[in-house]
Amino acid sequence: MTDIGIIGTGMLGEAVGLHLLNSNYNVTVFNRTKDKTEKLVQTGATIADSPKEVAEKSDLVITVVRDADAVSQVAFGEDGIISGKHDGLVVADMSTINPNSAKEISQKFETSSVEFLEIPVMGGPNVAIDGKLVMMISGKKEIFGKFKEIFDTIAHQTYFLGDTGTAHSIKLAMNLQIAMLALSLSEGITLTRKAGFDPEIFLEILNSTYFKTGMSEGKAYKMIQDNFTPTFTLENLKKDLDTINDAAKSFGANLPMTERADEVYQNAIEAGFSDIDYTGVLAYLKKINS
Repeated sequence: MTDIGIIGTGMLGEAVGLHLLNSNYNVTVFNRTKDKTEKLVQTGATIADSPKEVAEKSDLVITVVRDADAVSQVAFGEDGIISGKHDGLVVADMSTINPNSAKEISQKFETSSVEFLEIPVMGGPNVAIDGKLVMMISGKKEIFGKFKEIFDTIAHQTYFLGDTGTAHSIKLAMNLQIAMLALSLSEGITLTRKAGFDPEIFLEILNSTYFKTGMSEGKAYKMIQDNFTPTFTLENLKKDLDTINDAAKSFGANLPMTERADEVYQNAIEAGFSDIDYTGVLAYLKKINS
């Protein structure tokens, strides 16, 4: 049985860990805030005091942290993963980071003879708990193959995409869709309300057409009820929009709508909506339209 480590046990990391434990894998966990490992430990995980200790006890270490700086810190900082390296250790990053940063991190691991994969996912903790994520993977195909059974446990669909940097590039393009869909729905709901109609009518008609989405069929009904219980916070999506814009500039891509979306999400954060679900951008629009 492969020993798995998880570094970063926020909403997504916790859900992935719980599913792996329920699938009878041995899991060691680390989080800077130990309280966030409590449910995992109660389910059978081993708690570690550092990323180094996670690496020492694991064949595969999965990092699920905020950004590239956080990945670098847990990987190469004091008592980092690299300090606990051993033959056969593989690190797989599930964070959402700039693909250029992923390449740099991969190269640093390679100089220390540690293999690195990118494994960003689509889907939140509500589907991760049942192994229903969609996973994008890049790196060495033979390393992916070695752990394919684990990845297939975490995700019901896996896509191997090739060289390092590819998976995180596609992940950013996917999160761009999420941001735009949330804004589009929020503005459609706001327009309908200002016209004096129940936005549920708008959603019913939208969902009868080619233009419906999973978001319009699911989360939108919570949105019109002002239910913004987070599965992915507005602040985190704003962080990803920053990353998308930074990556776009490095690629020579001009994304005017993404730049504007970044501004809107920043305004929502400044208005006090950072900790609610990303679809809570509707709450911000409601405030400025009141």
